[in-house]
Amino acid sequence: METVAIKPFNNQTIVIKISGTAPYVQNNFSAKSRQKMIDTQMAGSTAKKSRVKEAKDFTELFHGAMHLSTEGWHGIPAGAFRAACIDVCRMVGFKMTFAKMSIFVEADGFDSVDGTPLVKLESPSGPEPVEHAVRNATGVADIRVRPMWREWSANLRIRFDADQFTQVDVVNLLERAGQQVGVGEGRPFSKNSAGMGWGMFTTMEV
Repeated sequence: METVAIKPFNNQTIVIKISGTAPYVQNNFSAKSRQKMIDTQMAGSTAKKSRVKEAKDFTELFHGAMHLSTEGWHGIPAGAFRAACIDVCRMVGFKMTFAKMSIFVEADGFDSVDGTPLVKLESPSGPEPVEHAVRNATGVADIRVRPMWREWSANLRIRFDADQFTQVDVVNLLERAGQQVGVGEGRPFSKNSAGMGWGMFTTMEV
């Protein structure tokens, strides 16, 4: 008789509604910026000689910083929520390497430019442009315009390994992710700073 040592994959999905408790700010790498970088790299050593500094179009930058799905709705990268859940595992004594293999956020659609998996962003008022003074990597001061959603929510479809997490575990993990890590620009657990207090959220319904 053959002995089976590996149990079947106990794959489950839960839908959790979240609501922003702080504004959500996005800073997508726009298609125009991407094309400009491609053109510069293709030009090689002639790039600096032929480069002309263009006037900034803040309206264009505002729209270019958003993630739009192929259907035209605004979205948040699904990976942002997954990364937040994985990050917060260090606070609860769960191995992050296990979490990477155990929790996933399913996409509602995909970015119309680069195919990034997106979760649909719900907002009664939509985004507004906000301008902030920043410093580039070279230390030069600059003004950046980004879209901000002051009120926002989303329905997350989370697929998880039920041998690693219970449904209550997933809800609690997501709640910690919303209050301790956040998503988007200026989130509390930003890799580059202490954040601006943006991108925080709470779980509402299961």
